[in-house]
Amino acid sequence: MTEPARMPPNSPGRADPPAGGSSTMCCGRIHLRAGCPGMVRVSPSARPFKSETGIHVEVDELTGVYKNLTRGIVALVFRCKPSGGTERTSSESTAVSWLTPDKVSERMSEVFAVRLLDALDSNGPHVRSHDGKRLIRAG
Repeated sequence: MTEPARMPPNSPGRADPPAGGSSTMCCGRIHLRAGCPGMVRVSPSARPFKSETGIHVEVDELTGVYKNLTRGIVALVFRCKPSGGTERTSSESTAVSWLTPDKVSERMSEVFAVRLLDALDSNGPHVRSHDGKRLIRAG
C-alpha cells in the first residue's frame, strides 16, 4: 500500500460511548420480523452513517460477524465506500475523523478497532467473539 488506508469516519462522542470514552463507529440494526420466526431484516449502515456523520456511503460486502458473549449481541459489519455528503457532527456524535490503521488501534477499544481493521483485510468475513472489552481468542 503506497498511502495510509483511509478509515471510515467514527464518532468519538456518541450519545452511548463505549467504556473509557474511546472512539466508536456507526452501525445498522437487525430486526426480527414479527410473526415470522427465523426471518430477519438486515439494515446495513448507510442511513445511520449519513445521519451521524453527514457522509453518504454505498454498502459493500460483509466483512465480519462480532459476537458480544456477555450481552448476547451480534454485530454484522459491512465495508462501505464514501459516495458524497459533507462531514458534520450530529446529536449522536461530537467529531468525525478519518483515521489510519495505526490511529484506529490507538483511539478505539480492541473490540471496535478489530472491526475496522478486519474490513481492510480481503480474507473475510471474519467471525470473532468478545466480552464487551476484550477479544476472546478461539481455541
